[in-house]
Amino acid sequence: MRRMDEPPPSPLEGLEFATGADPAASLIVLHGLGADGSDFVPVAQMLDLAAVGAVRFVFPHAPMRPVTINGGYVMRAWYDILADDLGQRSAREDEDGLRASQALVQAMIEREVARGIDPRRIVLMGFSQGCAMTLLAGLRCPLPLAGLVGLSGYLALAATTAAERSDANAAVPVFLAHGAVDDIVPVARGEASRDELVALGHDVEWHAYPIAHAVCEEEVEDLNRWLLQVLA
Repeated sequence: MRRMDEPPPSPLEGLEFATGADPAASLIVLHGLGADGSDFVPVAQMLDLAAVGAVRFVFPHAPMRPVTINGGYVMRAWYDILADDLGQRSAREDEDGLRASQALVQAMIEREVARGIDPRRIVLMGFSQGCAMTLLAGLRCPLPLAGLVGLSGYLALAATTAAERSDANAAVPVFLAHGAVDDIVPVARGEASRDELVALGHDVEWHAYPIAHAVCEEEVEDLNRWLLQVLA
């Protein structure tokens, strides 16, 4: 039986590590379609956040589910992909799946708070599908977060964002990065998401790199600098 002073169990399986004892900040990292939490451990290990103290990195595994775009094959996915044209904002979205994973991500945030982390010291980060979930859950989170990091993804359920956005995160800073030759999620989709967030009043730092659907060293360096700013 869990003691009353213990944090609730994680709602998802995954990996985690801390850069020191008694972390005072958390970075929750959401992987892309078909990957798992281990995918971004090497990227996290490239970051140097010593200036802000010990940081806990949390890498949840998405649920297993059939993915329509991949012929119904069951894989780790935050939501179903219903169409093969991710370049279109109007493409059909799996709203039920998105909402279900939004609740899972919110539970991850609340677990970090229960473990003693001030929500203003929590950064939510994601790649591709994980980016979509980061923006979806982060903007709607009722707790004020330190920042949102979206890599090679897009703003999901964009039409409802303005109405559903939490006052607590109406000014949350956002770091967006994208490959200029991304052949999975076209850079135009990322640029449109950037423009929508700027129109809502968010401070968005945008970067495009000469890469495809991936992460590069320069991107990690830019991210490191931004994280030091929002966690200072």
